[in-house]
Amino acid sequence: MPNRLSHETSPYLLQHEDNPVDWWPWCDEAFDQARQLDRPVLVSIGYAACHWCHVMAHESFEDPDVAQLMNANFVNVKVDREERPDVDAVYMAATQALTGQGGWPMTVFLTPAGRPFYAGTYFPPRPRPGMPSFAQILTAVAEAWETQRAEIEAAGGRISTALAGRLPASSAVPDDAVLTAAVHALAAEEDVEHGGFGGAPKFPPSMNLEQLLRHAARRRLESGTEDAAALGLASRTLDAMARSGMYDQLAGGFARYSVDAAWVVPHFEKMLYDNAQLARVYLHWWRLTGEATGARIALETCDWMIAALGTEQGGLASSLDADTPVRGEDGVVHGVEGFTYVWTPAQLLDVLGAQDAAWVGALLRVTPQGTFEHGRSTLQLDRDVWADPGEAQRWERARARLITARARRPQPGRDDKVVAAWNGLAIAALAETGALLDRPDLVAAAERAANLLLSVHRDDGGRLRRVSRDGVAGAAAGVLEDYADVAEGLLALYAVTGDASRLRVVGRLLDTVLDHFADVDPDGAVGFYDTPDDRTDASLAAVRRPQDPTDNAYPSGWSAACGALLSYAALTGSDRHRVAAERGLAVAAANAARAPRAFGWALAVAEALADGPREVAVVGSDGDDARAALRAVALAGVAPGMVLSVGEPDAAGIPLLAGRPLVSGRPAGYVCRAFVCQAPVSSPEALAPQVGALLPDVDAAH
Repeated sequence: MPNRLSHETSPYLLQHEDNPVDWWPWCDEAFDQARQLDRPVLVSIGYAACHWCHVMAHESFEDPDVAQLMNANFVNVKVDREERPDVDAVYMAATQALTGQGGWPMTVFLTPAGRPFYAGTYFPPRPRPGMPSFAQILTAVAEAWETQRAEIEAAGGRISTALAGRLPASSAVPDDAVLTAAVHALAAEEDVEHGGFGGAPKFPPSMNLEQLLRHAARRRLESGTEDAAALGLASRTLDAMARSGMYDQLAGGFARYSVDAAWVVPHFEKMLYDNAQLARVYLHWWRLTGEATGARIALETCDWMIAALGTEQGGLASSLDADTPVRGEDGVVHGVEGFTYVWTPAQLLDVLGAQDAAWVGALLRVTPQGTFEHGRSTLQLDRDVWADPGEAQRWERARARLITARARRPQPGRDDKVVAAWNGLAIAALAETGALLDRPDLVAAAERAANLLLSVHRDDGGRLRRVSRDGVAGAAAGVLEDYADVAEGLLALYAVTGDASRLRVVGRLLDTVLDHFADVDPDGAVGFYDTPDDRTDASLAAVRRPQDPTDNAYPSGWSAACGALLSYAALTGSDRHRVAAERGLAVAAANAARAPRAFGWALAVAEALADGPREVAVVGSDGDDARAALRAVALAGVAPGMVLSVGEPDAAGIPLLAGRPLVSGRPAGYVCRAFVCQAPVSSPEALAPQVGALLPDVDAAH
């Protein structure tokens, strides 16, 4: 019989609806039940694309004997960390405090008041050296609950108290010295042989790359020469990832991370948030340098997002699974990691024939020994095949045949819930890529995703819901990153389309951020909570209200809010929003040199602050080619602190256009920086140096 998860929105929870475990979703009723039964709460946290979550589910949660232990002794709660990042954040902090490490699947035992007293990650079905079995853990915790209750309650109280501390206040805004120190710190961590930072496992450092590109651009605008160290750091990593096994050389799109330092073997799950960020940073690389690889990867990644993750309602799904379901010789379907993507020389021969198979095998480093498992190889691009037109044509023909053959293989599962924050990141990437590389279909895709968020994810009071599925919003309230990243996406879409309604929505979203998420201490320092003051679960509040300024796989809500607030302030002149952004960025100032990889987006936003605000208004009649030419140059500008408004002079509701007339009857561009304005210009050539634009050459990018 299906359990309580059968009516949930989350595909991850639905994967567990037929478990013999009597699962509850995260809800107050589960904790009420725990109090009534006087039982501890077992919280299991994971996500749909997580390989080891699937393993533990198959080994333990599908086992009737294990389920009986769980049902007899605990109230069992299953949480999708992507749907409830607030729950995940609180109990991840507890798991790390208790064990020194964290990850998923995550298993946490709570008192009925929500206080954690024991935690771990994956537990095997049978004991291993240094690792008890899950059944042993269940039995030991149940016995301790009966015989050592006072000690457990006290431990839960101590852990909750330790986690509830307020972040230290700071008032210093990251300045040029701080930002330069961050670049030097990243340089010290560079893997000079393979690109990237640190060793294995190696994650795509999207936000750090954005800061490096912005730093180089800011230097160019200030002195006429970009920072070679910052640009070199970014370029080496971007080039290495583009050729790596982590990038899908056939269909586009990046895997979550590389398990090795050389980017050879990925963890094969593909996440929307990674690809949205990477598409945008590759586009910005091209915009700054004219490097064709940047434009190609941006386009391929955007095309992959739409093709693989696009939903019928116009949104973008969360992820593709790391595993492919494959029926074994025993007739049982098993999840096999990477099965869809890896190749042998014999498989290339079957698809391409002898001559092309040998050429492609060398091009993509498919070896008889294999670079993955069982003699199979991931695909790595050996050289820039597009540098030679003849080779490029040959590769495109071979790639098309390989894609067709791969489509006949079993495919990984898809988590098709729509997450507001991640769609906001994707909207920004799609809108900018479409505008800069002359792909109006990508801008249209960004519009569709924005329309879905605004029609489905907003309740009657204008507040955001975090997820939807099949056009129906889930119950989880939007967290800070949802408000901030949706605002970021709408700001990018506004710059591209000039639709003032997008700007008005951003204003309402950011007012909610300041009214319900801001944390202002008596000294005036500003921080942000991850959950709103009026929608934080009581069981979470018993431990702590989530608050974390550090960036992880995607921008923290804190740093994302600072970025959106800063841009909105530049567009509207709002001092309230600008002051909140500046004070919110102070947390990065004390940590930039010590831990730049933990504050990548905050540092990228600080680069924008150091550059501006740089406000650009382009006025002219709709449909005027001269206005379109000025707009294209403005969009191509690399100035980190630039915001753009385009429209008719004195267009209603657009502050930057107020009092900006045509010049001698012609469309004009107005640029102001740091509250000082330059004379208006009427030619693209005159506007380009004010925004740091290379004059657009879209054909060269293709």
